[in-house]
Amino acid sequence: MIQLKTFNRKELEDFISSGDFEQYDFLPITKHRALSHIRNPKAGDEDTLLILAFHEERLAGYVGCFPDCFDIDGKKIRYAWLSTLYINPEFRKERPAKKLLKKVFEEYEGKIAITEFTKEAEALYNIMGVFEYVFPKEGKRYYFRTDAAKMIPEKKPGTKKIEPLFHILDAAANLLISTKNLGIQKPDFRYETLSSIDQESADFISEFQSQRNAEEINIFIKNPWVLEGKKDGRYLFSSFAGVFKYFWVKIYDKDNRLSTCLMLQLRDGYLKIPYLFSVSDLDEVVGFLNYFIVENKVKGFTCYQTELNDAIQKSKSFSKIYQRDFRREYLFHKQLLQELPENFDPHYQDGDGDCMMT
Repeated sequence: MIQLKTFNRKELEDFISSGDFEQYDFLPITKHRALSHIRNPKAGDEDTLLILAFHEERLAGYVGCFPDCFDIDGKKIRYAWLSTLYINPEFRKERPAKKLLKKVFEEYEGKIAITEFTKEAEALYNIMGVFEYVFPKEGKRYYFRTDAAKMIPEKKPGTKKIEPLFHILDAAANLLISTKNLGIQKPDFRYETLSSIDQESADFISEFQSQRNAEEINIFIKNPWVLEGKKDGRYLFSSFAGVFKYFWVKIYDKDNRLSTCLMLQLRDGYLKIPYLFSVSDLDEVVGFLNYFIVENKVKGFTCYQTELNDAIQKSKSFSKIYQRDFRREYLFHKQLLQELPENFDPHYQDGDGDCMMT
């Protein structure tokens, strides 16, 4: 029989501090991810952040919750993102996944949102019959360097034995690409790159409609879900990477006034823009990105910022070698949708929810 245990802020902090989270066959959370959940400014003291499922005292699975809220005409609507859901295959016949999800719905009165889910998880969410697809985002993924040694064996495991050949082919192709990109120069406009949001930027972005303010973004920059280092195989979600960095970029106009702020997230050669705030056209952003991508040997860049994608499509100098369409789906529990006004638009940026964390 499945038994469930919930953890709020204090309980999760005690769970991590005691080291008890490491006693199981697999980890239900990492220490740094737990600290990020605990320090989430939108998490209340009694909000459930983690739920464990046990079968005869063995850990059968877990689900993570990441509290958030909408502020609509002065009224706060609290909800939570499902940030993780994992079930030990050994216990699937006991149906711990459904029990975990029903407990999450109970804890948050059905006000649950999900995005960036796997196909397997999506099938489960649809079986539950309580979610609807809403607010889809159309995006692009751009490629700048070849990465056959990683991509081909992932899709066709049988090619793993010839991975050294893929490395040779990648090296040759990327040398040609690097030679071609030698002409890309440092931008001739003023810009600054910081490790976190400064006061000038905070004042600037406060004028924009946004789900997160500067203070919240800085908290998550300082408390990432991913650290640079070697992955612990006992945790099945994002936890470590060879490179994981945030960059806060400020771009100024010809009159030396701040005109654009954007956050970049670089992980093992792949780039995202969780946040973008601008009062000008985005030509300078495209120019800066082109230089940043070449300097940092970025392999791929995923972007759901519609206006930025339009500017990239118009650019004749952006150094992509290939692109394809991407789509991000959001699932909202019907109970959460009932709380929202008709024709509500959350104006999500690429990093909202738990997306900027991984």
